[in-house]
Amino acid sequence: MPLSEQEQRLLDEMERHLLHNDADIVSAPSGDRTLSYRNLVYGAVLLLVGVGALVAGVALGSQLGPVVSIIIGVIGFAAMLVGVILAVTPVRRTGGAVPSDAKVPSQSPQNSASFMDRMNDRWDRRQDGH
Repeated sequence: MPLSEQEQRLLDEMERHLLHNDADIVSAPSGDRTLSYRNLVYGAVLLLVGVGALVAGVALGSQLGPVVSIIIGVIGFAAMLVGVILAVTPVRRTGGAVPSDAKVPSQSPQNSASFMDRMNDRWDRRQDGH
């Protein structure tokens, strides 16, 4: 059943209000940190090497002795742990040079404006391309 004209208008008004007032809830900013493809690949390779070392330690345990197989297993586990941490840790984006005519927001806190007002202002500047 399609919406009536009044219901459609009310829905459009609610959407505009949500986008205007609660912009940070609708679309959270990604910040200045992102996952690095290079670190993701290195982490995956290190994870696979760690799994290989762990399996090798278990498979060669009877031939190398229990102490050596435990050491190889611990090293493999540590490699897997470091690989996962490397793969999922975001890195800081390196921003390009800022043009000389770009507006730099003041660093002084705005005590008179509420938190949501400041967030809405940031959203509006972001939407305007500033």
